[in-house]
Amino acid sequence: MAFVRGCPRVRVGSSSSAAGRRAGSVSPPDAVQRRHRLSRSRDFDAVYRQGRSTSTRFLVLYWFDREEDPGEPRLGLAVPKAVGNAVARNRIKRQLREAWRERLAEIPPGRDYVLIVKPGLFEAVTSNGFDWLGERIDEVLTKAPA
Repeated sequence: MAFVRGCPRVRVGSSSSAAGRRAGSVSPPDAVQRRHRLSRSRDFDAVYRQGRSTSTRFLVLYWFDREEDPGEPRLGLAVPKAVGNAVARNRIKRQLREAWRERLAEIPPGRDYVLIVKPGLFEAVTSNGFDWLGERIDEVLTKAPA
């Protein structure tokens, strides 16, 4: 990124604009689509306040039945800073989304879910592998009544 001398706010030759990244980025067809994710604070709040919860050693699952839109289940992820640095938190979020996508056919529709990661999960996944993470998701999902 270069700046014009005497005018530090004008960019010259910026090749990675936000519009360019959005236009060129295409998610793989198997990825959890954005419309199946919780992203707004009010959606998370509704699940926390009106939903139910269950937990295991490494995960807490909140769920809330939607009346107005009984479509695909939506997932929100909460990974606190205690889990690790930004690289570790983003990596565990990617892995959780992938494991969730593999289980979409088994998950009841018409619900919003929030998965909260507890400290220690990143290290456990690193040592035990991705399949182990899927087993932990299955474990917490079986505790949630259908």
